[in-house]
Amino acid sequence: MNNLMRIGSYEPDEDQPASLHDDILVRLRDFIVEGHLPSGARIPERELCARFNVSRTPLREALKVLAAEGLVELLPNRGARVRAFTEAGIRHLFEVIAGLDFVAGRLACARISDDGIAAIERLHLDMYTSYLRRELTDYFRLNQMIHQSIVDAADNPILSANYASANAVIRRLRYSANLKSERLSDAMREHEAIIDALRRRAGEELGLLMFEHMREKCEAVCDYLREQQATEQPAETPRLQSSET
Repeated sequence: MNNLMRIGSYEPDEDQPASLHDDILVRLRDFIVEGHLPSGARIPERELCARFNVSRTPLREALKVLAAEGLVELLPNRGARVRAFTEAGIRHLFEVIAGLDFVAGRLACARISDDGIAAIERLHLDMYTSYLRRELTDYFRLNQMIHQSIVDAADNPILSANYASANAVIRRLRYSANLKSERLSDAMREHEAIIDALRRRAGEELGLLMFEHMREKCEAVCDYLREQQATEQPAETPRLQSSET
C-alpha cells in the first residue's frame, strides 16, 4: 500500500527515446499482467531482452517504473522479481479499490454526460463480444477501460490519482480472476447491472454494484491464489516460451 499516490514519480533516463521507453514499458507490463511470469519469479532480463529485441538499459528503466507501480520488486544487485502477494495483502488492496469504485459510481452518475454514457455502453458491447469469443486479453482491456471511464466521469482528480495507483498494483490480480469461465459469466452479469444503473443515473445503486463487483473479484483472486500455491513450487528464474508458441 505504500505505492499509493506514487505513480508518475519516476522519470525515465533522458537519454532514452520516449517512444522506446514507452513501448518496452507497455509490452513488459502486459507480459507480466497476463501471467507469463509467476508470482515471486525472478525477471529473466537476458531472455526478455532477446524477446523484445532491446538492450538491458531500456528494460531496466521499465522495471524501475513497474517497481514504482508495485508490480515488481527490485532486488539490490540481484535484478528484480514479480511481486508476490499474501491473501491478507490482496484483501487490503481490494478493500481500497472497492471503496474508490463506490465513490466513483456515485459521482459519475451525477456528472457524466449523455455522450459519456453512450461511449461506456459501446465499450460494454465490445467487451461482451470479446466474452463470447473468449478473447481474454481484449475482454480484460475493455473491462479496464469501462472502470477507468466511470472513474474519469467522476471528475475528481484526487480520486483518479488514488485509483490509478491502487489499480496498477492489482491489475495482474484482476487479470487472474478472469481465468475461470464461471467467473467470466458472473462478471458479465455484474457488468450488465452496472451499465443499467449508469444509464438510469442511479448513483447509490451503481456505487454499491461496483463495490460488490470488486468484492466478488477479490474472492476470485484469493481462490486463484490458493490454487496456485497448492500446485506451484517456489518460483525460480523461469525459462520463457518462444514467442512463436
